[in-house]
Amino acid sequence: MADWVLHVDMDQFIAAVEVLRRPELAGRPVIVGGRGDPTERAVVSTASYEARAFGIGSGMPLKIAARKAPEDAVFLPVDHDAYEAASHEVMSTLRALPGVVLEVIGWDECFLGVSVDDPEAVARSAQAAVLEATGLHCSVGIGDNKVRAKIATEFGKPRGVFRLTAENWFEVMGDKPTRDLWGVGPKISRRLAEHGIDTVRRLAEADREMLVGEFGPRMGVWYGELGEGRGPAVVDDTPWVARSHSRETTFQQNLTTEAEVEEALRELAGHAFDDCAAESRPVMRVHLKVRYAPFETKTFGRKLPAPTTDRDEVIAAAVELGKTLDRDREVRLLGVRAEMTMPDDGDPVERTPVRGRI
Repeated sequence: MADWVLHVDMDQFIAAVEVLRRPELAGRPVIVGGRGDPTERAVVSTASYEARAFGIGSGMPLKIAARKAPEDAVFLPVDHDAYEAASHEVMSTLRALPGVVLEVIGWDECFLGVSVDDPEAVARSAQAAVLEATGLHCSVGIGDNKVRAKIATEFGKPRGVFRLTAENWFEVMGDKPTRDLWGVGPKISRRLAEHGIDTVRRLAEADREMLVGEFGPRMGVWYGELGEGRGPAVVDDTPWVARSHSRETTFQQNLTTEAEVEEALRELAGHAFDDCAAESRPVMRVHLKVRYAPFETKTFGRKLPAPTTDRDEVIAAAVELGKTLDRDREVRLLGVRAEMTMPDDGDPVERTPVRGRI
């Protein structure tokens, strides 16, 4: 038997949960975001496949989505509790499958580690079990490591299964743009393109010293290996431990005064601290996220003198960070992230959280 990594990704998860609750919405463009009011400032959390056909996608401002959407489109508010409940049911179902090791990496996705001769059979069993238990569909990528399994899922969507291994890596991915790699965003792809690296194959063939010079000794090596489809192959079922908790708000009217900014930061930092306190873990660093009008975002942080369980100290640190903001610019969004010390038995590697972070 061979060892395989399966990446299970729920199809249009948030939209699918909403349609499951409202069957009459099946087949209609569904956009979930904010409070469900496209006239307010908020972004799309997810869009159904029908909505995506009109160019609507996650992260898009609701106002722009409304301009793209057809007349029969439906806008719905985000319901975190419903998605968490559905996610818990999905993961519990997959965890109960015989012979699998499950590693949760998000609300709607996870890795499964299996030792079998026929990983496609396991993938189909996982899809059937999730559908029977929840009424939700998923796609499954099969790989000889996590990188290839994760990327394979995109070729299986929706509701399909796809295998991507060392044997077919360059056949499938060689001519794809580097942006299609897991972990390569638009900024990194542009930096790679400046060196003539615009495809996965060219990244794999790139000079490692050049990559290290551009991205540093750790990330330079990692990007080179990513071009070859290399990555970790061990699925870790250690329970995920949050490294931080964050709160952020997009304001319906821009903040224009120092007093407004300070008041907002105090509230956000207080909520972030309370989330940390609920885990009885001290805060060691405070991060601030600001989005200036019209849409420029900056993030920065500050390490505290010592880990603290003092609510006022964390709030004060956020307020101090707020004093560094450009007072000549209006503020569209603020976020505060409180980073905690890790418990002695916690996972030292931060994984993708179930809830969004800054």
